[in-house]
Amino acid sequence: MKTEGLAGPAGFLRGAREVRAVDRFDLATPAAEQRAMAAGWLALGIAALIGSGLFSVLLVLARTPHVAALIPGVDFFHVALVVHVDLSVLVWFVSMAGMLWSFDSARRAPGLGWLALWATAIGTVLMAAAPFIGSARPVMSNYVPVLESPVFLYGLVVFGAGFAMLTLRSFVAPVRIGLALDGSDALRFGLRAAAVSAAIALMAMAWSWAEVPRELEGKAYYELLFWGPGHVIQFTWTLLMLVAWTWLAALTGSPLPLSPRIVVLVYGIGLASVFVAPLIYLNWSVLSVEHQKMMTWLMRFGGGLAILPMVLALAVALLRGPRASDRTRPLRGALIASLVLFTIGGGIGFLIKGSDVRVPAHYHGSIVGVTLALMGLAYALLPRLGFAAPRGRLADWQPWLYGGGQLLHILGLVWSGGYGVQRKVAGSGQVLRSTQEVIGMGVMGFGGLVAILGGIAFILVVLRSMRARGEVAE
Repeated sequence: MKTEGLAGPAGFLRGAREVRAVDRFDLATPAAEQRAMAAGWLALGIAALIGSGLFSVLLVLARTPHVAALIPGVDFFHVALVVHVDLSVLVWFVSMAGMLWSFDSARRAPGLGWLALWATAIGTVLMAAAPFIGSARPVMSNYVPVLESPVFLYGLVVFGAGFAMLTLRSFVAPVRIGLALDGSDALRFGLRAAAVSAAIALMAMAWSWAEVPRELEGKAYYELLFWGPGHVIQFTWTLLMLVAWTWLAALTGSPLPLSPRIVVLVYGIGLASVFVAPLIYLNWSVLSVEHQKMMTWLMRFGGGLAILPMVLALAVALLRGPRASDRTRPLRGALIASLVLFTIGGGIGFLIKGSDVRVPAHYHGSIVGVTLALMGLAYALLPRLGFAAPRGRLADWQPWLYGGGQLLHILGLVWSGGYGVQRKVAGSGQVLRSTQEVIGMGVMGFGGLVAILGGIAFILVVLRSMRARGEVAE
């Protein structure tokens, strides 16, 4: 395995001990077909972000004081919110999972991999087109908001089938991990742990679908349907973020001061709580209050067990690491911004009381933390997929622009939530009574627009790199 490359010197000292080449947290460039498949998933993720950005412009304007009066109705806000969330979270995260699982997989079951990609893409197109085809009533259910229209629901089913095939392929084409662990083995374990979590989330989805009565309508049905799997799938996204943090730290010349065995242990801790989910389903009905409370407690406490040691290790690594070079500056910016946003988002979770806008502030921080980590990893893998490395001022500033805008966005929500501004409302429905509430939501709107610019910058950087193809980096 090479000791230099995108990461800078691999001989960076962990305390007094020199890092061995086998301890380097990195993965080898895969074969041509796997590269093509990974590039396809990345393209789908970029397309989802483009669509989400178009809806997010109108979404932010619909909640910004004074400007909101120009938006025609609250129903439009809810329709935009449904599509924005599903594209920017569900489709984006699944696409990036597909990119990583395809990048690190054996040459088995390629047909299943391509079928998963095409099914997921078709489902995405149907969901995005639904607001423009017939009537579509928005249902603001947690985790997966939906539009009650045949086109959207068919698209969601096809998308889910694609994700199931993607997850299945990660088990059909496994990568063997030996007893003598090195850095690449640790990353592979983290990616497989995320796949296991995804499989349990799909199991939870099937279980909930079988138990929730079809007689229920609207939000009551979808809330119960997605509550369990929605909580479980968060472990998948968190594990992918932990892998991205580990990988990016190595690629920026600031490797974690942890051995591969310890990193595997941290990933294992992050996965362990997922196995409590089937026990919750066995002991409490999906319709019961106890089931909902236990799933919430599972995510709140089990989901954070692996975060603290990784955050502390990253802080040490970044403080000891060298200054960023032209190659590593976008990666380092994405890593630091991800770490900050995810930590702040987690902290806001302890401030939540009731159903005000501190709730979206919490999950925006956490989701954006994952998104920034995946953005940074996309930058890092572009040269290995046969594209040009991201360079230039736009690439350097993009993580800070996107992260800074999102930070203002969530701080505005926290400020307003302290004054009781409710979530999932817009325009006059927000009932902003005081100057402080108006200021808070104004900061939210400004931060959201800045974040949109950061998202556009990411799309432009990636598209520019994909257009300027280069030699495959090893």
